[in-house]
Amino acid sequence: MDVLWDNRQLLLEAFGLTLSLLVMSGAISLVAGTVLGSFRVSAVPALRAVGTAYVTVFRNTPLLVVFLLVYYGLPELDVHLPVFWRATTALSLYTSAFICEAVRSGVNAVDPGQAEAARSIGMGFAQALRIVVLPQAFRAVIPPVASVLIALTKNTSLVAGFGIADATFRMRGLINNNTSDAYYIFGGIALGYVLIVAVISLAAQGLERSVAAAR
Repeated sequence: MDVLWDNRQLLLEAFGLTLSLLVMSGAISLVAGTVLGSFRVSAVPALRAVGTAYVTVFRNTPLLVVFLLVYYGLPELDVHLPVFWRATTALSLYTSAFICEAVRSGVNAVDPGQAEAARSIGMGFAQALRIVVLPQAFRAVIPPVASVLIALTKNTSLVAGFGIADATFRMRGLINNNTSDAYYIFGGIALGYVLIVAVISLAAQGLERSVAAAR
């Protein structure tokens, strides 16, 4: 275990980068996924087509391919972002499709009578969705959204292959330099990911209980 303790500062910085990727990509995905989910249930055919096309493309494209397109495609379009933001963009593009489907399922779980009642008092579709439907849908999507964020936590490890010094990148370097301690290093890094996932799960459970108590 000495190798983990001796490199604790390096590992803390690496997990800090992992958490930064998770928080930034998660926040962007939640916003973009909610907008796309609204498109998917929209009364406007063009918006439904946009939402459906986005989900179809990104849910059926491997995340590695999305990374390659962002990393090497953006510079070809004369868009030069720091590597952190390129990784965040790739993770957000991919994760937004799954958040979108979670939101769509939540909207579909709301009693249609709620939207009809909102429209009967003069609300438009967008207003009824924002004020009446989405707040109720968010209660139903807490578990699936938590699952998507847990998957995002694990997906951040892919950035190690692009030279970003996250926890997985540091793990690989430490194992290469300390092969006799490989199991301890792997176990320590894995424990770090488990703790992050546990925090997300506990937060989701707490939010579910709060929502249930507020009903």
